[in-house]
Amino acid sequence: MAEIMAILPIIEAPDPRLKTVSKPVDTFDDQLKILVHDMFETMYDAHGIGLAAIQVGIPLRLLVIDLQPEDEDAEPEPCDHDGHHHHHQPTKKEPRIFVNPEILDPSAELKTYQEGCLSVPDIYADVDRPAMCRVRWQDLDGNVHEEQMDGMMAVCIQHEMDHLNGVLFIDHLSRLKRSMALKKLEKARKAA
Repeated sequence: MAEIMAILPIIEAPDPRLKTVSKPVDTFDDQLKILVHDMFETMYDAHGIGLAAIQVGIPLRLLVIDLQPEDEDAEPEPCDHDGHHHHHQPTKKEPRIFVNPEILDPSAELKTYQEGCLSVPDIYADVDRPAMCRVRWQDLDGNVHEEQMDGMMAVCIQHEMDHLNGVLFIDHLSRLKRSMALKKLEKARKAA
C-alpha cells in the first residue's frame, strides 16, 4: 500500500478542545505510527519544533518534538542564481516521539524563554519553567525510557506536556497579558 502522508489541520486558541485533558495511549499499533508520522509532517509543514496530538484534535497523551538543530557537519548551501551564498547551515532532523510522557523531579531553578505555539499563531511571550527535569515516556513499541532534559529540550517538552493537560503557554501569563494575546490573535484573524 502506498504511503499516504497527511498534513492535519492544527486547531487554534480559543478552540475548547485545547482545554481537553488527553487520555493515555494504551494501544501501540500501526494506527499510532501513522498518527505520529502525520504529526511530524504537520509540524514540519507549519515550521514548528513540537506538536501534541490534541493540537490536531486527537486527545491522546502523545507528542512529537524536533528541535531541528543547525547541522555543524553539513555542507553549506550552494550559491543561488544571483551568486549569493547562503550562510545558514541546513538543519538536522532529530525527530523524537514521546508517548504517555511524565515529568519527574523538575528543578527548583527556573529559566525564562520566549515561547510561541502553533495553536496560538504569531504570539510570543516569556514563560518561566523549571530549567531541568527528568522525563519518563514510552516509545512506539511501548518500551519505557527515562532521560534528564535541560535547555531548549526541557522547555519544549514541558510546553508540549502542558497541552496534554489542557494548558496553553499563554495560560502561564497574567490574566491581562493573556487576554491581550487572545485579542491580538482575534484581530490578526479578522485581518486575514
